[in-house]
Amino acid sequence: MKNPTPAQLRQLKAAAKTAAGRAYAPYSKFTVGAAILTSTDRIYSGCNVENASYGLTNCAERTAIFNAVAAGEKRLRLKCVVVYTPTDIPTAPCGACRQVINEFGPDARILSVCRGKGHIASSTRELLPGAFGPADLA
Repeated sequence: MKNPTPAQLRQLKAAAKTAAGRAYAPYSKFTVGAAILTSTDRIYSGCNVENASYGLTNCAERTAIFNAVAAGEKRLRLKCVVVYTPTDIPTAPCGACRQVINEFGPDARILSVCRGKGHIASSTRELLPGAFGPADLA
């Protein structure tokens, strides 16, 4: 799968940053936005949504992926996931998000960006080595 173009990366970063501004994070005050690029070149975004029962919180990355599925991406394949946090250092996806990303994008590029100057560029395979996914069930 081809890497996103520079224009697509700019769009993904902007969408993730906008989504972070929509986050519902009254407990942690840690807002996160994510944007995904699918193999159909569509972009979907999502934000974290916390809950007083903290285990019911949903991360931005999963929200973006679930939004794509809900929008009708029946054969969802992720090309790229961009995660934005309004922090000085970037934050990589949590373990649960890594597993969900693997479900739909075992070869996806993952880019974590922040309001600071740093970033983390990686792949699903780098963030979740030895992952279990749909191919293991075939």
